[in-house]
Amino acid sequence: MFSVGNRFMDTIVALATPTGRSGIGIVRLSGSSSVAISRSFIGCGDFEFSPRHAHLVDIIDPVTKEVIDEAIATLFKAPHSFTGEDVVEISCHGSPVLLRQMIDMCLSLGARLAEPGEFSLRALANGRMNLAEAEAIRDLIDAQTTASARQAVRQMRGEMSHNLQPLKDELLDVIVVLESALEFVEDDLPETQGESITRKLLRIEAEVDRIAGTFKAGRLIREGLRVALVGRPNVGKSSLFNALLGSERAIVTEIAGTTRDQLHERFTIGDIPVSLIDTAGIRETSDAVESIGVERSRRAVADVDLVLVLIDASDKFTAEDRQILESVAHLAHAVVLNKIDKVEVGTISDLRSQISNFRSRVSDSGETVGVDVGQIVEVSAVTGEGLVGLQEAIVQPFTSDDVSAGGFLVTDARHHDLIVRAAGEVRHSIELFELRSSEEITLIGLHNALRYLGQITGETTTEDMLTRIFSTFCIGK
Repeated sequence: MFSVGNRFMDTIVALATPTGRSGIGIVRLSGSSSVAISRSFIGCGDFEFSPRHAHLVDIIDPVTKEVIDEAIATLFKAPHSFTGEDVVEISCHGSPVLLRQMIDMCLSLGARLAEPGEFSLRALANGRMNLAEAEAIRDLIDAQTTASARQAVRQMRGEMSHNLQPLKDELLDVIVVLESALEFVEDDLPETQGESITRKLLRIEAEVDRIAGTFKAGRLIREGLRVALVGRPNVGKSSLFNALLGSERAIVTEIAGTTRDQLHERFTIGDIPVSLIDTAGIRETSDAVESIGVERSRRAVADVDLVLVLIDASDKFTAEDRQILESVAHLAHAVVLNKIDKVEVGTISDLRSQISNFRSRVSDSGETVGVDVGQIVEVSAVTGEGLVGLQEAIVQPFTSDDVSAGGFLVTDARHHDLIVRAAGEVRHSIELFELRSSEEITLIGLHNALRYLGQITGETTTEDMLTRIFSTFCIGK
């Protein structure tokens, strides 16, 4: 665990609820002076807290002696509080002016404004939680779907630590055996003991690889997908954008080139958050403003997980359609035939054949170097026909059994990187051990693996790294 700096010796204050007007706003203090500071503006100044009891109190300005609010004050006595320090929470009426006045009073009485995530950082420093559990608080606050909130709660309750601790214990067992062998350099390890160590390391490697392998599904649930709608003008991109969102977000007209810039909105498909981008119609144009939008559309497709190429099913398969399909051949994409409500039943098969044949030729030419989703989906943005199938087509290439199984998933890129590094170190140590390298050389990788796993839960994390992690937290958490 990292050393506790002097900054944890003072008392901090912050607003623990979102800024803005609300029914209730909570001002939170943590530190040894929390009670004394609170007494300075509660009642007549000699107020006595009863820990973990809600007290109805008057808030009195210590300078003017004017009653400024009636509030609920609660003391959480150290060490039985979120931070492990004395914590006082004042639940006031949620006027931004009043809450600012409350915080200013605390600052004038000796508190200082909390830094981002400092309440959680103090909880970590005082042993109230480990680093993975603290990061889960941030993830729970940022959760966009029920599934991502569920994963954050599981991590917050220690499931990451529960999964890693047996691996760390087994690594320590192997390290102890090899360290002991260094004391008796004239003797080789017995063959049976060597085989036991190899089996144990292989088991550790397999389990670490399994945990790392859940990151693809975990990242999908936490971060979601970026999906771009592209196509030539008037194929119905904005109409489909509105249909998928279920609201009239984009302007829709019969005038080609109505959409001049990108529109970004978020929605969910099942448990997967999707960031949907409506782009300007791609075509050659002399209009300066539209040209900028077209160029931005071309750049947008390079940064998304999936490109949906819209083609007008009621029109011919044009040269512009071919150019767009060719430009995304190396990207993950699907073709969406829109406006099927304007096409007679059975006549769309010719268009599908033309598109399939063209894509096959592009693929055979060697220009397809990425993942081609390969689907052709038929929809009507006007009637809603085919929208469910389109939603399934969007998420299907990216989902796995891990998403639906409901098990614990690695959702944080930092955790995944450290787990992958640990697996690599164990793998290298196995190779060295099987080559009968010295125990001293083999131990280097095992110590590194143990250190990487410890960084996930905070046992071996530097204070600089902790500061960087907690800077992404809310001020009042």
